[in-house]
Amino acid sequence: MHLRKLRSKPVTRVAVTALVCSAALLDASLAAAADGGPKTFSADALPTWQTEGIVWSMAAANGVVYVGGTFEAVRPPGAAPGRKLVARRNFAAFDAVTGKLLPCAPSFTGHNHTVRAMKASADGRVLYIGGSFDRAGSEKAANLVALNTSDCSVRKEFKPTVSSTVRAVEPTDRAIYLGGDFGRVSGQTRSRIAAVTPKGALLPFRAELDQPVRALSAALPQGRLFVGGDFEEVNGQRARSLVTLNPVTGATMLAYPGWFPTQSSVKTIAQDKSRFFVGAEGHGPGIYDGRIAGRTATGIMVWNDTCRGATQSVLPYNGVLYSASHAHDCNETPGGFPDRGDRQHFLAQRVENRRILHWFPDTDGGLGEQVGPRILVVSRGVLWAGGEFTEVNEAPQQGLTRFGDKDTGAPEGPPTLSLAASQPGKVTLAWRAAWDRDDAVLTYRIFRDGKLVANKAKSSAFWDRPRMTWTDSVPAGSRHQYAIQVTDGTNSAARSRSLTVNVPKKPTQHTAGAPAQPAQGAPAQGAQSAQTTQPGQSQPAARRGGGER
Repeated sequence: MHLRKLRSKPVTRVAVTALVCSAALLDASLAAAADGGPKTFSADALPTWQTEGIVWSMAAANGVVYVGGTFEAVRPPGAAPGRKLVARRNFAAFDAVTGKLLPCAPSFTGHNHTVRAMKASADGRVLYIGGSFDRAGSEKAANLVALNTSDCSVRKEFKPTVSSTVRAVEPTDRAIYLGGDFGRVSGQTRSRIAAVTPKGALLPFRAELDQPVRALSAALPQGRLFVGGDFEEVNGQRARSLVTLNPVTGATMLAYPGWFPTQSSVKTIAQDKSRFFVGAEGHGPGIYDGRIAGRTATGIMVWNDTCRGATQSVLPYNGVLYSASHAHDCNETPGGFPDRGDRQHFLAQRVENRRILHWFPDTDGGLGEQVGPRILVVSRGVLWAGGEFTEVNEAPQQGLTRFGDKDTGAPEGPPTLSLAASQPGKVTLAWRAAWDRDDAVLTYRIFRDGKLVANKAKSSAFWDRPRMTWTDSVPAGSRHQYAIQVTDGTNSAARSRSLTVNVPKKPTQHTAGAPAQPAQGAPAQGAQSAQTTQPGQSQPAARRGGGER
């Protein structure tokens, strides 16, 4: 079920600014808020070219990111749809670091004119491309080709013919595994999975699957080929959505009973040095949408993430598992968030224990099935994401986006001060906590009459923006202007508009038995007197997190 997006998004990486005044306060929850986990990418999107359509697949080799999908053109960063178009038919190449569009541009046409799967050889010399097409550049093709990355030429000697759509490609030194919807490869029966040599000759590897294959990942040192998809049976035995095959023969090794219910499909598989990770998508009641980590050598489950919201891609990198999904209920996952009727399209989790880290860039659902991002890849320290989205972090951006290591975004939802209470000698200010997409702990700088008088640090997230207060000691009967500014330690939001506070005077002395009366023109004890410097000022527009709950 697709949910309407109701708010903007949030928050993470830890940055605690030194408190600069003896009155500064350090919230006791800071230690708990700092997850102590590995560092994530910045949540601030880099300028990136866009596609006039959907990105289904990406691959990286030698500092180049290759992009495949269903599109007729690309356009520069910031260009509106239909403007400044450069022809690229379902395939494009970009410099991984600068994002520059590269001239490598064979067109993939015919059939459904779609590139669905790409992966480079280990040495980066060959890019294997699968999908639904009958021509690559000037060469005839049958849903699978190999591209020389050195000169962007199609390898003429690699000519396997695949009868239908290729949805997954996994190259190794001795075999190129492919999975998808097909029933025949190079004239011989192969039910949705096959293997060919690097020159394109069909290998005897063979397995029978009853439904399409959508993900492949080889672990040859352990003698395993992980296969994910829509299937219920493999080699005549029940194997729901995930199976491990012998990479030489295709015989079933493990079937993972109980991991996935009916109507759930494995869409993505990835590995680090000792684990494999899978992500699933489900339809209907009782389905599974989350991520699972297992031991590559044994197949034993390490952890199970029960977030709701279909997972399209997983990518482990430097101790973090990044995922593209549309999670909307992670309440049972450590560090997670409740179902609020909206979606979070990117997640970062510790590979060790599934804890969700404070890294929350976001997209909209976009085109097609409106699931947002569909594929992730890292190259030269830059995380690339592709899919069907048309916005990133609430700004127009279609099909592609990138994230680097520099935090450039100021906290969102900057606070507006209000007067909570005042009495002779004391003023209590109140505000709602802001949030940041990649910093969990924010510091609030409080100014009195233009001078910084206190810093107060507190953790927050897009789903948890607590009410905060601070009490100032000032002379009775005085008048002051207060403002507040929030920072993540690197970037600061604009300082708020001033709040003028007239501090109540002390009650006047009277003869015994006479009732105390306030001085003429002065407020009674405990009364509040405050106004902004610009009456009628409205609150900043509510973003992710909405208004006060």
